[in-house]
Amino acid sequence: MKNAILEHVNMTVSDPQRSADLMRDLFGWHIRWEGPSMLGGHTIHVGTDDQYLALYTNEKVQAADPQFRKGEPMNHVGMTVDNLDAVEAKVVAAGLEPFGHEDYDPGRRFYFFDWNGIEFEIVSYA
Repeated sequence: MKNAILEHVNMTVSDPQRSADLMRDLFGWHIRWEGPSMLGGHTIHVGTDDQYLALYTNEKVQAADPQFRKGEPMNHVGMTVDNLDAVEAKVVAAGLEPFGHEDYDPGRRFYFFDWNGIEFEIVSYA
């Protein structure tokens, strides 16, 4: 039996294009698909050929407070990168604030919140 592999995470965001652009800049990802959602609204799939984030929005989300709390039970999305300092510089350039820097065995990490209040943990084991 093959182990399960995480294919995607579907997240509601206020501006999928802005979020997709950030993911492309930080991680070198590409847009795999973009179009109308099955339930109305708009979705962008951004990631690699094997894994991606589905970034969804609709008119109600776009009109709401950009830091809506639809996904409160989720603590954060963890991403591994080769060059932690380069990714952190891009986070800052996007106007977002890194925090929670820590060196630990076996790596280094920091966190940031995107414009929707979604927390990301960026880790390097390099």
